[in-house]
Amino acid sequence: MPSVEAGATGPLTALSPIRLAFAQKAFIVSGGRLLLVRKSASDPFHPGRWEVPGGRLEEDDLDLDDHIRREVWEEVGLKIDPGPAFHLWQWFMPDRPPASAGAPAKGGRTRVVAAARRCRPVTLDASLANQDTGDHLDGCAWAPLDGIHAYDLIPSLRPVMRAFLTPPR
Repeated sequence: MPSVEAGATGPLTALSPIRLAFAQKAFIVSGGRLLLVRKSASDPFHPGRWEVPGGRLEEDDLDLDDHIRREVWEEVGLKIDPGPAFHLWQWFMPDRPPASAGAPAKGGRTRVVAAARRCRPVTLDASLANQDTGDHLDGCAWAPLDGIHAYDLIPSLRPVMRAFLTPPR
């Protein structure tokens, strides 16, 4: 096998870079119902599909509990009491440029590592009024736990939902 000098171009340096991001998702239950949000038709990845509130950690997020509180407030206008993580998972997606960049990212990918957390609602009146346009949400619903299977979930969320709905042993 030929050697490669440090810093020289080769098969590994020709690959597109992979950025790393961390996200949290809030599983908020009240009265036997789970709060779901629906992606709008303008969502570039999962139009019309359902998921739970949450999002990626931003540079100014210093505390994980405050991060999940902010995400839920921005997406559905609820105040929550963050609970423990119950599942970790990951997905890959096309890179998106930082908000400060003017041009779209070229060919890169982002590996998102996420924690699913059980959260208790402090308020119950869900509203999309606070959302950022980048959230691409057009609906929310308190779905009965025994009826979650009827919702078209984002594919990467399906195993997490199974873990959530499976009673602890």
